Amino acid sequence: MRLRTAVAAAFGALSLLVTVPTSASAATGDFSYMFVGLDGSPQSVALHDPASPGCITLPEVADPGSSEPAFAPHNNTDTWVMVFTEPNCTGDSWTLRPHGHPATDRLKLRSVFLTDRH
Repeated sequence: MRLRTAVAAAFGALSLLVTVPTSASAATGDFSYMFVGLDGSPQSVALHDPASPGCITLPEVADPGSSEPAFAPHNNTDTWVMVFTEPNCTGDSWTLRPHGHPATDRLKLRSVFLTDRH
């Protein structure tokens, strides 16, 4: 009887560990990019300590039918980042290293995936 109780208690503890959600983490630093505003002038946006890992569709350029893609991404976070040409982390992609130099204006993006790889 004691063995059954011990096994049941161990199984219960294990199931609690598995079902408790893990807390979201964040990359440390800024991920920034440029986009063309409604008035035609370039605008700059910085995501400070963005949640990672995960995909972020850039809201200013999310609709390919009504906006040009963002450009000149700069990964100044402590994690590797993939930038994508389409929303929802689809399309062609490029990888930017942590604390890298700003990318060229020719690199276009509509979404970004922050990894948990430092």
